[in-house]
Amino acid sequence: MQKKIPMRQCLGCREMKPKKELIRVVRSPEGEISLDFRGKAPGRGAYLCKDGDCLKKAVKGKALERAFSSRIPDEVYERLQREMEAEHDG
Repeated sequence: MQKKIPMRQCLGCREMKPKKELIRVVRSPEGEISLDFRGKAPGRGAYLCKDGDCLKKAVKGKALERAFSSRIPDEVYERLQREMEAEHDG
């Protein structure tokens, strides 16, 4: 029997995709926002495709702010941008 693949919705394109294909942004119980590459960090998670267009849509629509009900530090967006560029080049 095949194992069920966990699916998550990208905040940019709103498409359901396998969790492994997405970048998880997490708000810890302390309220700190960071990127979670293992998908195991405790806290509220939100997902984005590894695509710059999805990041732009999420930023424009303030999707991360709405998902976490808080302001997102610029460093988080900058780190997401760098990760997507590295993914794209690699």
